[in-house]
Amino acid sequence: MITSRKARPWLAAGIAAALTVTGVVSVSGAVANSPGYEASDYGDSDYGDSKSGSGYRGQYPVVSTTNGAVKGVATSMVTSYKGIPYAAPPVGELRWKAPAAAAPWDGVLDATRFGGTCTQGTGWDPGYDQPTLNEDCLYLNVYSPSEPSSKKLPVFVWNHGGGNVAGAGRDTDPTKFITKTEAVYVTINYRVGAMGWLDTAGLEADNPDGAAGNFGLLDQQAALKWIRENIRKFGGDPRNVTLAGQSAGASNTCAQMASPGAKGLFDRAILQSGGCSARTPEAARQSGASFTTAIGCPDPATELACLRGKTPAEVLAAQTAARQSGPVYGNAVLPEDPLALLKARKLTDLPVIVGGTADESQQSVFGAYDYVNNPITEQMLAELISATYPADAAAVAAAYPAANYASPTVAWGDVQSDQRACRDQTLRDRLGADTRTYAYEFAEKNGPAFTSIWRLGTDYPFGATHVNDLGYLWDYLGTALPFSSEQVQLSDQMISYWSSFAEDGRPDVKYAPRWPKYRPQGNMLQFAAPSAQVVSRATIDAEHGCDLWDRVSPAA
Repeated sequence: MITSRKARPWLAAGIAAALTVTGVVSVSGAVANSPGYEASDYGDSDYGDSKSGSGYRGQYPVVSTTNGAVKGVATSMVTSYKGIPYAAPPVGELRWKAPAAAAPWDGVLDATRFGGTCTQGTGWDPGYDQPTLNEDCLYLNVYSPSEPSSKKLPVFVWNHGGGNVAGAGRDTDPTKFITKTEAVYVTINYRVGAMGWLDTAGLEADNPDGAAGNFGLLDQQAALKWIRENIRKFGGDPRNVTLAGQSAGASNTCAQMASPGAKGLFDRAILQSGGCSARTPEAARQSGASFTTAIGCPDPATELACLRGKTPAEVLAAQTAARQSGPVYGNAVLPEDPLALLKARKLTDLPVIVGGTADESQQSVFGAYDYVNNPITEQMLAELISATYPADAAAVAAAYPAANYASPTVAWGDVQSDQRACRDQTLRDRLGADTRTYAYEFAEKNGPAFTSIWRLGTDYPFGATHVNDLGYLWDYLGTALPFSSEQVQLSDQMISYWSSFAEDGRPDVKYAPRWPKYRPQGNMLQFAAPSAQVVSRATIDAEHGCDLWDRVSPAA
């Protein structure tokens, strides 16, 4: 087993006990039902009747928070507290407002069950086959070792992905991450889609604090503030917090590094498969105007009342026509563009892990074509290349001939993946120029794809595609994937690197390759079973044809 410097010596490799505890309870008084709470869709487990006191000794520990006591559930390895409100339900007049303080409660809140997921549409992930029409969703979940070796453990906060239109904290089960090392692990919900990111002139006037277009970003900050005030009671150190995210969660984490309101709320960051981006005020307002027209609220004089009178279903229908996604800069919440700060070497002085997967775009390309029974043909491939890269179509087509791939769809997926990989190299160089940065590429191509694709049973060659790395760190969407023994070794190693970084900002791991600090044009780790290897930037460039892509489609 690969261990970080502070790993618990009695833990054996391969522990993967899933912890899923679900049900329906209330915030206002610990016994009444509330629509803000929901059962998990991933396979529920019953740990006994907490009201009657059945079960084993210590099964339902109680912890005091600033708003009241919460009751969790303990197993022999991990104790969890689910569905803790970190802000008031963003409903009624609080819809499209900065998160307000959660109301205190009397008695003990039943925190053995997840809080409600934020409003979102359907998707291929398990548990999301129907639209989610719930707005009462600002909850977080805390997981900790049941027998910790310290009362001041590092805190790992997960900022979920989902394109800023989907996802929830409940999607991630960190049990194997916690049991193989030690950390207090927190997952959070935040408003997504139009509920989280809508920006209009009317909302800007109604939110002089700069919240318009940044409600989801402020939700994340409210959760981080709750963690700072309460995590010590759960065994965590509020002065040792890592904020990590994947995909949109990584982009949001970058935005938090640029936001004054997040300063001091976390001590290091991890960006997985996501960069630094935010919308201009002009683009956000234009998109917001399209949304208000689509939802039937075009009159600025009545816009606010009209918007707040619409149902979640109507909001979802309108955002299908006018997508709302991601933070907006040029306001008090996000004064400057995170990308501009990065380019100017002014983004952050915090330690950062940054990386992505070798075949990022195969998943999205499959979803756009083969998954909907519209596979790319050779003619379509030629047309896509010509339309996307008109000045260099011949060079791109020559580098990616359909005959070299399992199908033209796979060829297009490789085009998009290589282009992104080369842009990611620029992101690493920019971060590494003046920040303690550790760069990586996840390149395990032979493992099972992430849960939603794995359940399809397709033989499409995804390689190391978007989201695939998550299953090596924790269980995602309620499923422990069927890894080979060598892939389990890689999983153990990655968990050790991530947890060591969470301890003190340095991913130092015994019995594993030393992870070098990244400098522009320098060395990084490439993860493929059974072990990471140190590789040069030039090696990654060559594998993705960056000589071509740095000319044809360079990073912004």
